[in-house]
Amino acid sequence: MSEKNILEMQKISISFPGVKALDKVNFSLREGEIHSLLGENGAGKSTLIKCLTGVNQKDEGKILLDGNEIQPSGPHEAMELGISTVFQEVNLCPNLSVAENIFVGRQPMKRGGIDWKEINSRAYELMSRFHLDIDVTRPLSYYSTAIQQMTSIARAVDVKAKILILDEPTSSLDENEVQLLFDVMRDLKAQGMGIIFITHFLDQIYAVSDRMTILRNGHLVGTFDINELTKFELVTKMVGKDMDVIFNLQRAKVFKDADYMLKAEHIGDISHINDISINLKKGELIGFAGLLGSGRTETAEMLFGATRAVKGDIFIDGQKTQIRNPFDAINADIAFCPEDRKRDGIIGDLSIRENIMLAVQSRKGFMKPMTKAEQTELADKYIKLLKIATPDCEKKAGELSGGNQQKVILARWMADNPKVLILDEPTRGIDIGAKAEIQRLMLEMCTEGVSVIFISSELDEIIRCSNRIVIMRDREKVAEIDGENCTQQDILKIIAEGAA
Repeated sequence: MSEKNILEMQKISISFPGVKALDKVNFSLREGEIHSLLGENGAGKSTLIKCLTGVNQKDEGKILLDGNEIQPSGPHEAMELGISTVFQEVNLCPNLSVAENIFVGRQPMKRGGIDWKEINSRAYELMSRFHLDIDVTRPLSYYSTAIQQMTSIARAVDVKAKILILDEPTSSLDENEVQLLFDVMRDLKAQGMGIIFITHFLDQIYAVSDRMTILRNGHLVGTFDINELTKFELVTKMVGKDMDVIFNLQRAKVFKDADYMLKAEHIGDISHINDISINLKKGELIGFAGLLGSGRTETAEMLFGATRAVKGDIFIDGQKTQIRNPFDAINADIAFCPEDRKRDGIIGDLSIRENIMLAVQSRKGFMKPMTKAEQTELADKYIKLLKIATPDCEKKAGELSGGNQQKVILARWMADNPKVLILDEPTRGIDIGAKAEIQRLMLEMCTEGVSVIFISSELDEIIRCSNRIVIMRDREKVAEIDGENCTQQDILKIIAEGAA
């Protein structure tokens, strides 16, 4: 790694109405460096990156690229300067081919038309550099999220980017895909590219980074070499509290003679789940563990009616219940926070108020609309209860951080007083402090009698919160174990062996 700074952001300040988003923040990136940018949701990471890429204009400070001051007016100008960004949600065109996505807007031409042979040849060469032997003429939608992200990176490499910004690139990847991405990052680093890496996965920070910069509440906490801080010290600096305080959680207490709130007996759908049975007591939290594709999400969607069960029986609070669609599930007092909050949960262009009242209004029926005053009262109640960071309930939900968006979805269902709450990866892509808040809210709801199904890829939080853990593999339930007396190794062994 060179000692030469290719990027210097000096005393950057940005204010929005009612909030100082960044206060004289310094950040530097060296040539051939992987530099992690860290902090809780709302710490200022996204604002700093948007300043660098021209989405937000700074109030004070300077940005120097190779020693020359720049002030990009938008992402396109930033890309022309050599600054390219790959976002958590892949923002490419799924209907176009891999090759077309790499070269869209700058296709090589020949004899007045697009040179398809050149496009496909160069695209294949670029993907081969990432050790990917794929058909670049296939639509991007044919490939996994990992390949789609590699396509974004290939585009950045081809436009000769000096700086690559990776914003939560691993949140939807499995372990092998993460390692493939890390190999690519190391190759690009060796070629002299500077990489800004934003992630909430602590292990990944230490696996691939050279330095890290920590922000908290819009202020610079500090920049450190990767070996200067332990994980414990890193979390303490990010949150301002130590981990023991953050995760001081009490697992839900469930009485042996408690009634079953949900019983699913031998349910299955047409193509995903053949036969699965789940029992959930009142006030109990059951964790679903398993690898990506193991059937966790498919089971949750079937219980909520997003996928229709074609066999088996479902009982809610002792009553046999037919769940043909999500509306039936809502009427049966089942709530569902989906895995992809941006695609399936949050309606970004609607306000926080409008997002929160959706489930309640759906149950009331749209012939009985709630007044705006009633909606505002409801929204303000849950904004305060869940500590959603916003100046008011009229802010667009899409403008919130990931953790606050997740709280809005949770507020939507809490307002509807469910008996069963299904949470699919509610802590994915959010910071450690927000994770603890979500987990604390889950457990508080259990004490009030709500029964919770909690799906997570992070085994430590499954173990931390669950009374029982259902382990899935190959879209089957292979085991059910006590959550209080197990280890990650116990779960991984069952996943690997498929033992019942």
